[in-house]
Amino acid sequence: MIYLFQSHGQIHNSRGRVMRCERCNDMIPEGEERELYGRILCEDCYMDSLSPLKACDPWAVHSAKSFSKDESYVLHLNENQQRILDILKKKGPTEPKTLLWMLRMKETDLERELAALRHMEKVKGELRSGKRMISIWRHSGDTPAS
Repeated sequence: MIYLFQSHGQIHNSRGRVMRCERCNDMIPEGEERELYGRILCEDCYMDSLSPLKACDPWAVHSAKSFSKDESYVLHLNENQQRILDILKKKGPTEPKTLLWMLRMKETDLERELAALRHMEKVKGELRSGKRMISIWRHSGDTPAS
């Protein structure tokens, strides 16, 4: 049997191994830790490190546009993506930290959802008064919602 204990703010098991992700600080279930470049990571952070997100990815945008032109293709947003769009439609341009608070999700999860929405040209990032803001993507000819 393996026991967990806390020492100096870190969770260890009875074998002395750290059981927290060194990137996001989430607890890692026994046996599910991943090691990358000498760091202990949870599976999500491990995958994010191996395949980092690209918000500006011309090939992803091209693919999304190609699929959307096919009339048999139906775009389905996941629940988080729909919630992000609903918030942005209601509030207008919003800082990512506000979206994090409102959606109660991890920063990496939000960035993943925003990247997918950016590739579909549903949202865009912009700087306003030196702050990074996320807003609804408006195509030429679109009229802003009132």
